[in-house]
Amino acid sequence: MAANNQNINVKDNGSPTSGENVKENEVVLTIQRENSSKARTSSVGASQLRFLDVPVSAYMQLGEDIENEIVSQAADVGDRELSRRESPRSLRFSMDRGVAFSVQEDLLESYGPIKSRAVYPVSETSKPVSTDVTLLEKQEQQKDVPPSVEYVACLAYLSFFAIIGVLSCYLLREVFGPSVAAVTSYTGILYLGLPANMVGSFLMGWLGVVFKGDISRVSDQLAIGLTSGYLGSLTAFSGWILQMVDLSVHGKWVYAIIGLLIGLFLSSYSFNFGIETAKGFKYLLRQVGIGSSTHRLNRNNVKRHLIVIVVLILMWGGLWTTFGILEKKDFKKGGSKAQLWLACFFAPFGVWVRWWLASLNGRGVGESGSLRWIPFGTLTANISAVCMMAALAILKKTVDTRKCDMVASAVQFGFVGCLSTVPAFIAEFNSMRQSSKPWRAYAYATITIGVSFAFATLIYSVPVWTLGYK
Repeated sequence: MAANNQNINVKDNGSPTSGENVKENEVVLTIQRENSSKARTSSVGASQLRFLDVPVSAYMQLGEDIENEIVSQAADVGDRELSRRESPRSLRFSMDRGVAFSVQEDLLESYGPIKSRAVYPVSETSKPVSTDVTLLEKQEQQKDVPPSVEYVACLAYLSFFAIIGVLSCYLLREVFGPSVAAVTSYTGILYLGLPANMVGSFLMGWLGVVFKGDISRVSDQLAIGLTSGYLGSLTAFSGWILQMVDLSVHGKWVYAIIGLLIGLFLSSYSFNFGIETAKGFKYLLRQVGIGSSTHRLNRNNVKRHLIVIVVLILMWGGLWTTFGILEKKDFKKGGSKAQLWLACFFAPFGVWVRWWLASLNGRGVGESGSLRWIPFGTLTANISAVCMMAALAILKKTVDTRKCDMVASAVQFGFVGCLSTVPAFIAEFNSMRQSSKPWRAYAYATITIGVSFAFATLIYSVPVWTLGYK
């Protein structure tokens, strides 16, 4: 089947455009979407790039730099999301050089924090009509709202949804774990956190890709809270790696390797399945006339932000008070519920650290920004979380008391679990797979999983082997 191409012209003159006059600083991005019966094979490297008075070598490097930054920031950019809304680096980078370039649609959708007003031709003869695809509309955002208010609002959303994510993770572990459905176990390749990782990756396709623009039109802080807060806390990269390391400690190396592969590819498939089903649902909504409106809520209201912050803080405080009462009741008894209530106290701090580390994504190494395609923020968060998870596991074996075991387990499940993330890792992995250099996806996955596994082996496995811990 021949491929069908659709060109989308996005215009930016420093303020929201109406499609009439284009000013001097206008950037024209041509987004070329190619659909075939087999697969989407378009990429930034293969797309048509046009530059004004720029040498061939320069525009090839520019296109690669843009793609590197996009794939690295596919999932999260931390607090930079609040500051880059008025001057996204990719757009500024191209604006300085007078560039018109093309970006693969799937990569652009993953690059959710940047928004646009796009125009799709509905047919070859009809006039373009505006849609809700998002790229530059954040320039309309909250100029009257102080940055400190926005920042506090983000922290409040992250805290609240982190607690909800921990509770959801616990529920999924219990339902699919040995005590109920017995699908997952402590000693098998289907590890306890697998259902949560799959559900989180699936929802990332909905909330973090397809519907992220729609959610951001309501509130950017809500979008951050749902993706970085809820989905990041629902899943646990560190728990997955440590359970595979624990299998290797007992000589089940084949189980460990298969468990790593199953965890990676089932989460990746869940993410893609989430995108496909979300697109189908969005199509149905448009067919019945829902979600096609271009109306945008007015978010330039400090009072509205302050009300939201107060409500979230009250809800957060209410949850902490409830957990404190329950923890005081169950602390002496111990058990999983006592660990859960205590974990909810640690969860917001883990999310805050991860969100701050995410600001490293897309920056690369050094002043030149080399290796910009590697999301160093997500990489650092996941590897650090695995190291802490392994250290706490050894601490529990060394001290070997009920109180130490309960507190350390709560820190593992709350702070460390929320510090690591599977949906962001999978979103970045899939974004790299769809780029012009798909090998980078497997290099990134190998680095993340391999380094994490190696450090956990040194911290956890070696003491177990040498000191004879059970």
